Amino acid sequence: MKKVLIIAYYWPPAGGPGVQRWLKFVKYLPDFDIEPIVYVPENATYPNIDQELVHQVNKNVTVLKQPIKEPYKLASVFSKKSTTTISSGIIKAEKKQSFVEKMLLYVRGNFFIPDARVGWVNPSVDYLSNYIKTNAVDVIITTGPPHSMHLIGLELQKRFAVKWIADFRDPWTSIGYHKELKLTDKSAQKHKDLERLVLTKADTILTTSFTTKQEFAEITKKPIHIITNGYDIETIEKPPLDEKFTISHIGSLLSKRNPHILWQALKEILQENEQFKSDFELQLIGKVSSEIIDTIKEFQLDNYLNVLGYVSHTEALKYQRSSQVLLLIEIDSFETIGIIPGKLFEYMAAERPILAIGPKQSDVEKIIKDTNAGKYFNYDNLQEVKHYILDCYTNYQQNNLKVHGIGLQYFSRKKLTEKLAGVIKNI
Repeated sequence: MKKVLIIAYYWPPAGGPGVQRWLKFVKYLPDFDIEPIVYVPENATYPNIDQELVHQVNKNVTVLKQPIKEPYKLASVFSKKSTTTISSGIIKAEKKQSFVEKMLLYVRGNFFIPDARVGWVNPSVDYLSNYIKTNAVDVIITTGPPHSMHLIGLELQKRFAVKWIADFRDPWTSIGYHKELKLTDKSAQKHKDLERLVLTKADTILTTSFTTKQEFAEITKKPIHIITNGYDIETIEKPPLDEKFTISHIGSLLSKRNPHILWQALKEILQENEQFKSDFELQLIGKVSSEIIDTIKEFQLDNYLNVLGYVSHTEALKYQRSSQVLLLIEIDSFETIGIIPGKLFEYMAAERPILAIGPKQSDVEKIIKDTNAGKYFNYDNLQEVKHYILDCYTNYQQNNLKVHGIGLQYFSRKKLTEKLAGVIKNI
């Protein structure tokens, strides 16, 4: 049985999408004759907490923990609210940023490279070096973001000549928020240099999207495998569908994920269809930027809005399965065409129609089309969005709003873990 050391920042009780990927891989790897050993921070400051996920950790898996000094704790002295917001990935438009928020972004981007957890690298290398000397491992896997995790793998590879897999749940320098960090030219180049170093030194690269693989293939000749995120077969009771015609977004809604065409389409339908007024509800479940709320109010949709805030993963799955239509929004940018949100696969497993809005020629568009999981629209498709909503609403009225997915089994967590196991065994 191969032993694999997995180095991660996000781990239960962390909530949110960052924890799901490796929590589930660790759950299923023993089924494929691979023993996972997990290394995580002991006292991390996570933006979201989900204690229910603690019970999903495989009790037979060794979990190593080492304290981490979190700079966000110090930064919260200046503004706890701004620090929490930034650490959870919600960045306001520059013109709406306070002086403190601008300062925090500048410090985060230029003093902590590649990210705010870089101070954990050296203590982790020392701790894991001592562990590996007495507990041999066959493969090291680092998963980012935060991409400082890869610097731990880089150093351990040097010291022990052990095989190293670098897993990128998101891109590094091309991710949408990267340019919001107010980087100096020198800092931006340092990020580029570290990215190239990791990509050229790791023995194998994992990405979650086709576009990121193409991007990395221009930097490195090392093998790159696409292993997307996925869904697990959750043993929770399927709730009844909402009585209202609910259009629900589950997850964080960042400032730039603000689809004016959707709000406009809904406003027009409400003006034109009296029955729709009685049936419609817009549900936002998760952390939502204040700018999104302000825009919804501008389009006079606030009377139909239900903001539920952050909920546990189990509760999120229930909302996915009870909603009439599931909303997936991505920033309209070239940098986001390769971003595939983890919730896409859980949406598909919920078997509710997806209304997705994002950039042209994105990886999400391809998956939704291939799996027949819903409809994908660009930011200039106002009339098409309106028509799809009305089509869904008509089927809702007839108690016939359904979706017929194709090939969803390839995105199950166990099937994806089988693919990962193949990569590990052949490295």
